Amino acid sequence: MTAKIAAPLSLSTEMQGINRETVSFPSSSGRLFDGYFSSAQNWKFGKNDLIDARGRRLFETTAMACNADAYPFQIPLETRTGPEVQADGHSMLMLSSYDYLGLIGDPRIDSAAIEAIRNYGTGTGGARLLTGTTDQHQRMEQDLAVFRGTEAAITFSSGYAANVAVIGALFGPADRVIMDALCHRSLTDACRFAGVQVQRFQHNDLKSLRHELENGPPANRTLIITDGVFSMDGDICLLPEIIEIKKEFGSFLLVDDSHATGVLGAHGRGVDEHFGVSASEVDIWTGSLAKAIPSTGGFVAGSQELCIFLQHASSPYIFSAALSPASVAAIREGLSILAREPERVARIEHNANVLRCGLRNLGYDTGLSETAVIPVILKDEVTTALFARRLRDHGILAAPVLFPAVPQGSARLRLCVTAAHTRAHLEFALRVFAIMANS
Repeated sequence: MTAKIAAPLSLSTEMQGINRETVSFPSSSGRLFDGYFSSAQNWKFGKNDLIDARGRRLFETTAMACNADAYPFQIPLETRTGPEVQADGHSMLMLSSYDYLGLIGDPRIDSAAIEAIRNYGTGTGGARLLTGTTDQHQRMEQDLAVFRGTEAAITFSSGYAANVAVIGALFGPADRVIMDALCHRSLTDACRFAGVQVQRFQHNDLKSLRHELENGPPANRTLIITDGVFSMDGDICLLPEIIEIKKEFGSFLLVDDSHATGVLGAHGRGVDEHFGVSASEVDIWTGSLAKAIPSTGGFVAGSQELCIFLQHASSPYIFSAALSPASVAAIREGLSILAREPERVARIEHNANVLRCGLRNLGYDTGLSETAVIPVILKDEVTTALFARRLRDHGILAAPVLFPAVPQGSARLRLCVTAAHTRAHLEFALRVFAIMANS
């Protein structure tokens, strides 16, 4: 029997009292650094110091935020994440969690993880190539390959590590990468670590992609890279057109589908299912197992040949500890639930449309968003950080994204909608944003 999505949570007292004056809850920012920023510090930031001049802006802005009780990051949650969380001693609506399918805390996943610990322990005692592989790792990767529609899949400690692994193992200084300008930072770092030449094309601009392919320094092989869903803007890559271009130029294609996995397509398989494209049209798929799939880890999916090579040639697979048995079990159960309950994917799309349309009607700039990632672009960094702090006083956690994660002048709140958000949650959020717009 198909299990139903959990019943709506009752709104907390703070949320129910939205029409009263702002509560001004104290935040955790004053305690986070053990008073480090509460007294004058003699920072040097000289060229010969351990932290050089690059640290000046970071420390000065962090000190300013902490002294204003508005430091917006690293808020310690006091319960598991979900549509409502406990933080700073009270209940708040979570609007920036990657738990797209609403599966964190699902008792079926918790039970699978606990059973895995009973059978295999809390760790494997080794790296995957040596003594860290269990039969559950192998079955999990088979499950992933079936889900992704590829011949094989291989997993790593994170989505970041998966990108570093595959680019570093396959490409080097004699090759080139042509990457969408808004691709995830892990892809940029992976190219830098590999020493591969990098060209960037303007975001989702096919003419720009063609221009870069036709120009640039000579190279042995060319790899085109794009995100499936862009993590800061919430829009979708032009996959069918990019596939045609990569065939025309004889290039390879890597798609990081971290924010599309579990979110796009009727069954949540990702951007290929969204467009009705065969997964085999893309040479390399990468993604996260810590977002819609409620665990830790990352994956590379593709041909069996590719995955066998990566098992023996990618440093993160050879020299990093294997995923824990609990993480492996959570991945398998998460994939199983998604297969049985595709209505969760439809719930994400519905909730995202409700919140995005509501915010736009209130006059907020939600940029290019067309998925569960909904930016609220406020442009100015100080304005954005203070906006996030005021949201906390109204009982909402929403993560601000500032330079260098986004270009200067494009600071934003990054909202993430999940299948676990109820109509009441979304209406509450829109009431708060309406108050903020008029204040």
